Amino acid sequence: MDWDILKKDFKRYLLLERGLSENSIAAYLNDLNKLQQFAEIKKLNAADIRTQDLQEFLQWINEFAISAFSQARLLSGIKTFYTFMTIERHVATSPADLLETPRLARKIPAVLAYHEIDELIGANDLSTPEGVRNKAILEVLYGCGLRVSELCSLKISNLFLEVEFIKVEGKGNKERLVPIGKQAIHHLRIYLDEIRTAVKIKPGKEDYVFLNRRGNPLSRVMVFLIIKELAKRIDLKKEISPHTFRHSFASHLVEGGADLRAVQDMLGHESITTTEIYTHIDREYLHSVINQFHPRS
Repeated sequence: MDWDILKKDFKRYLLLERGLSENSIAAYLNDLNKLQQFAEIKKLNAADIRTQDLQEFLQWINEFAISAFSQARLLSGIKTFYTFMTIERHVATSPADLLETPRLARKIPAVLAYHEIDELIGANDLSTPEGVRNKAILEVLYGCGLRVSELCSLKISNLFLEVEFIKVEGKGNKERLVPIGKQAIHHLRIYLDEIRTAVKIKPGKEDYVFLNRRGNPLSRVMVFLIIKELAKRIDLKKEISPHTFRHSFASHLVEGGADLRAVQDMLGHESITTTEIYTHIDREYLHSVINQFHPRS
């Protein structure tokens, strides 16, 4: 089959059947483009490719000094493509099944100490509307362990502050309920009641929680810049990003003795390791974990 037709069908499969985000789909298609380039050099169609050809492809990719992590992600994309090919019966069996993923060195993410979190949050200038908003942003990031994309897309209609929960849309459009602590609720309400009400909101954006001065939802880049500026104010030498607050949220809970499965559930991870299945934790237990182990509870 023609590569362009396959890619269109594969994109539809990833969107409709796998429920992946636009960024994830773009990454998968980028992986497939690399395989197409290799196949065209070898004068092979997608359905003609065998395991040996894929081994040569990985050797070819390795010549470009791509990291083991990138190679593993690339191989995952190729395996997904050939799963799709077998489902659509373009091939009888997947030539990618016998390929081994490159061994990865486990990178320990950067984590902030609690006093550093406290200093960063305290560095906001509460005499300005932006400072009040930014304090609420950091309290929610750290208090709920959100991804920056989840923070930026957070909706007022998904805030259930009276029962101390928020509903979050995570990767692959999967929704989850996350407990939110009293500190985060307090500063979020100040922002919503005293700052956000004065913003002229762009039509269609009324349900977004965090807005810029022009009434549009905050971008991920803007949140990154806010955190960088606060780190500069307190002379923090660590390289940090919005994701650092998520790592710190998880690390501080686990260090405090929280159950790994509860932390897993709050972060929206389907498994603690690649072999452990998703474990559901009831809401009352999640609340008890936050209240007992989170430093700002």
